[in-house]
Amino acid sequence: MSITVNGLDELKKLAGSDLGTSEWIEVTQERINTFADATGDHQWIHVDPERAKEGPFGAPIAHGYLTLSLFIPLFTELLEVEGVSTKVNYGLNKVRFPSPVKVGSKIRLVGKLASVDDVPGGVQITVDGTIEIEGGAKPAAVLQSLSRFYS
Repeated sequence: MSITVNGLDELKKLAGSDLGTSEWIEVTQERINTFADATGDHQWIHVDPERAKEGPFGAPIAHGYLTLSLFIPLFTELLEVEGVSTKVNYGLNKVRFPSPVKVGSKIRLVGKLASVDDVPGGVQITVDGTIEIEGGAKPAAVLQSLSRFYS
């Protein structure tokens, strides 16, 4: 369930709040192949299911950066900021990939709005995110994302 705020003042009031958990999404071989085509990263561990069965994970795995790129669609399920003119990704402070995402796995995001800080013309938010793997002992990704919202 998404939290919706209207404007920067309402966003600031959420600083330190848990944002909840997104829905699960499946990481399919088709999604992995499309990402490989978009990035030019066709390493066999991602795109060759037969060879990957014999590899270290027993199946094809998603690119770490594919998992990271899914942060945005998962995050938009958690927080919607209305009443602003522009929303931009500003960067990342930390990213780790503790566990690979095997093809067919489902992932979701657990998010916390760690901080909301003033910047010229708007605010910068810091989100602590954990991308979980359904049934997994370790998360797929642990990250700290920065976004800016301008009035």
